[in-house]
Amino acid sequence: MAKAALEAIDELDLFGAHGGHKSVIHVLPDEVEHCQSILYSMLPRASTSKEIDAGLLSIISYPAFAVEDVNLVNVTKSEIISKLQGRYGCCRFLRDGYKTPREDPSRLHYDPAELKLFENIECEWPVFWTYFLIDGIFNEDKIQVQEYREALEGILIREKNGLVLMPELYAVPPEKVDEEYENPHSVDRVPVGKLPHLWGQSLYVLSCLLAEGFLAAGEIDPLNRRFSTGFKPDVVVQVTVLAESNQIKNLLQDRGINVQSIADIHPLRVQPARILSNLYTMLGRNKSMKLSGRPHRHIGVLGTSKLYVIRNQIFAFTPQFTDQHHFYLALDNQMIVEMLKTELAYLTSCWRMTGRPTLTFPITHTMLVDDGTDIHPAVLATIRKLEDGYFGGARVKIGKLSEFLTTSFHTYLSFLDPDCDLKLFDDRNDDCHSPDSEYGDYPADFCEKESQDELDQYINDVLQSTALKSYLPPTSNKMSQPPVFSANHSTEEILSIMAKTKGLEVPAVSMSLPTKVLNTHRKSLNLVDNPRFFETKDCENVLHLPKDAHGDLDCRKLVDQLKECPTLHDQADILYILHILKGADWDTELDGQYGVTVHCLLNELYRKAGLNQEWGLIRYISGILKKRVEVLAEACTDLLSHHKQLTVGLPPEPREKIITTPLPPEELTDLIYEASGQDISIAVLTQEIIMYLAMYVRSQPSLFVEMLRLRIGLIIQVMATELARSLKCSGEEASESLMNLSPFDMKSLLHHILSGKEFGVERSLRPVDSSSSSPAISIHEMGHSGATKTERSGITKLKSEMKQRSSTPSSPTSISPTGSSGDMSWGDRKGQWLRRRRLDGAINRVPVGFYEKVWKILQKCHGLSIDGYVLPSSTTREMTPCEIKFAVHVESVLNHVPQPEYRQLLVEAILVLTFLSDIEVNSIGGIIHVDRIVHMANDLFLQELKSFGATGSILEKDTATGICHYFYDSAPSGAYGTMTYLTKAIIIYLHDFLPSTGCAMQ
Repeated sequence: MAKAALEAIDELDLFGAHGGHKSVIHVLPDEVEHCQSILYSMLPRASTSKEIDAGLLSIISYPAFAVEDVNLVNVTKSEIISKLQGRYGCCRFLRDGYKTPREDPSRLHYDPAELKLFENIECEWPVFWTYFLIDGIFNEDKIQVQEYREALEGILIREKNGLVLMPELYAVPPEKVDEEYENPHSVDRVPVGKLPHLWGQSLYVLSCLLAEGFLAAGEIDPLNRRFSTGFKPDVVVQVTVLAESNQIKNLLQDRGINVQSIADIHPLRVQPARILSNLYTMLGRNKSMKLSGRPHRHIGVLGTSKLYVIRNQIFAFTPQFTDQHHFYLALDNQMIVEMLKTELAYLTSCWRMTGRPTLTFPITHTMLVDDGTDIHPAVLATIRKLEDGYFGGARVKIGKLSEFLTTSFHTYLSFLDPDCDLKLFDDRNDDCHSPDSEYGDYPADFCEKESQDELDQYINDVLQSTALKSYLPPTSNKMSQPPVFSANHSTEEILSIMAKTKGLEVPAVSMSLPTKVLNTHRKSLNLVDNPRFFETKDCENVLHLPKDAHGDLDCRKLVDQLKECPTLHDQADILYILHILKGADWDTELDGQYGVTVHCLLNELYRKAGLNQEWGLIRYISGILKKRVEVLAEACTDLLSHHKQLTVGLPPEPREKIITTPLPPEELTDLIYEASGQDISIAVLTQEIIMYLAMYVRSQPSLFVEMLRLRIGLIIQVMATELARSLKCSGEEASESLMNLSPFDMKSLLHHILSGKEFGVERSLRPVDSSSSSPAISIHEMGHSGATKTERSGITKLKSEMKQRSSTPSSPTSISPTGSSGDMSWGDRKGQWLRRRRLDGAINRVPVGFYEKVWKILQKCHGLSIDGYVLPSSTTREMTPCEIKFAVHVESVLNHVPQPEYRQLLVEAILVLTFLSDIEVNSIGGIIHVDRIVHMANDLFLQELKSFGATGSILEKDTATGICHYFYDSAPSGAYGTMTYLTKAIIIYLHDFLPSTGCAMQ
């Protein structure tokens, strides 16, 4: 309803002809689209606790017509008819106790367990039939109109004076309740409640006027919303490629690509999206009424794909993803190309305004190769593809901005007009500026300083660079001094030294992962193995930290050591220590200059790392600076609106934090940092992954089928495990490699894990910059032969032989299930099913229809016990089978299992159990212990292996769960599949309750 209202009210002048610039309502298209995605992901459900509601008729039909997908409209309509329609109208929703004979009117609430009492005796409301009648008239479905007019005639109450009245509802008479329970819809009901029911009566009158031709459909739908499901032509996205400077324009010309530079398009203006966000903060601002205006919010791609008329000048805005100000994703050119592809596909599917969307794509100096002599190949290839007319499944037309003026959609920001007496500079220090405008992207695209009006000054002011001077000394090459930190120091050690200088006691136990944040990028973080306890060594004599006369840490000398650091990593480590001890605003007085704060130096180091593409270091500094993805809150809300709950941090709870409702950005960032323990890199990676998941949920929602909760900590762990498996290396090296992946490779790895595709990882052949400690790795999709392209052509033999794990690892999340990982070749199928189960368990994927089947089996027993937690059968009394609330409840019980592969075996066991719900058995016992069934199946499997003479490592069990590694790695189907053993185990376990006919065993 809100979505339809937002569309209807956009550009409306509240005072009509008597209004002015200030009384016009402005709606941002991305906010409408946000409502749309929530609606689409929810229908035909009405909410988390109602699997269907007759009130949806007013959403999918008159008056809102909010849904444009005709299939979704028809599915919702048929659900209402099949589940809610009776002989006197429709129930509002299943188990609705209002005015039923079983309701206790003295109480304002229902007890959860009593909801089952209202099943099959819900009251029926005739008002919903008037909606069906009006819907039939709008769809010109004469049969539907005839059917519902006749049905209404039979239930309306005629007064003596000939008036026809519509009652509120029809209820089951109290004495016939038991009969109705036995045979639903068999009992004659009586009218109850208001007579006439004004809402129903008015719609009935309206439907009669329409049906008899006294009113036309357009008269009650003046905005023509009824055509929302009609045919729409394909959207063509107009793309303007602009060069930031003439140098870039000439480089592109040498490649045969003609583009304009930002200066060439005068009098048209181009600005980054953050300027538009700032301008929108002026909307509704009124000092005398103490109204602060619209909050500073990110503008989505639908908003930046329109042209804006501000004070008679035409502005185009570049999309947010090209803005390198806030987060490091835009530093990776392959990632920018990927985001462009996603946004074009999004525009194609979501653009609903008149005209075509116009996307302005700037080519900036960061899109050049390292020495600045050419354009990055990924960007060049993209421009060529755009010229072909198709890119990433979207139809595109490339051209000059001036050619697109007539076909684009224009929005007039009249609230910025000079006669609006709105002072742009009223409160220069108010929060009209975005939180971290640090440096401007585009040159001032305007005329002489004197002729600048207030708007130009304001834009210049926001873009104004806080002059980024260089203070940091370059890294030194002489190694006279020993390095400040040897590579094997953990953060724990450094933090404990710092704590001692502050006189604090630090526990010797790692908080979350075995986090050694400092030098995460060398040897440390291990996401693959189980967390271990650390031994605290007295390491002060190993760390070469300068001391002052009192034996405390000498921070001034530490600042001088910045000049002697061989790598950027060492400089980052020193700055991190200063950041923790002295805070971000401490003046380092580097080289005798004042005002050089730690924060300022970290920002500079961040830029240097960005130029060198050292991703591990970039993530590390982002964590120290607590940078956050500016669209983090929106990304999180996108996932929640598609009914995907999130957890951050590693399991189990309480360390793993669950996010079920949208949170403000600051709160969300704090929660992520808290859940990540002391590990800042994990906190940054968590944000990055939430961002990618949101991109995929928008562009490929099918990847998320039957997944209710996305556990980011487990996903990160599985990504590291996958790298360890593919590179055949230790957990520490895999975790280091993961942190050093470029954003594009990180997103590809995540996609492979979500889609379950096989992929290969290889060392890339590009020479690695000597100052960088990151191993260069690239991720490829596997070809049909199961090898990556370079492996097929035999170019690369992994030169650096990595340490093989020859001993059998025993932890459940170890790299390879049995034996050494050295014998796992690409063609080998070993480990495939273990991997599949581990991936599905980590992303919580379940088979289609799983939760409804669990609901059915709960009706036949007292409950299911999973790893010590019981899912009681009483939940079926308060929840219906298709409710999201029920699915979340089942999910939360399953999530108590920390090992993803074991969780997946439990899901398989429950699935086999659910087949029993279809046979004619009233009860299959008390509480069924699912883990017991899995262990029985495992024992049967081991007995059979022993009977074939298996010994030694083949019979080895996982220490955490006691399940044989080979059982984890067996396919579900087949004579020796897990399903076979699970079925045998269930039949032994439930032997007393199954029918004793001969065919039961089959």
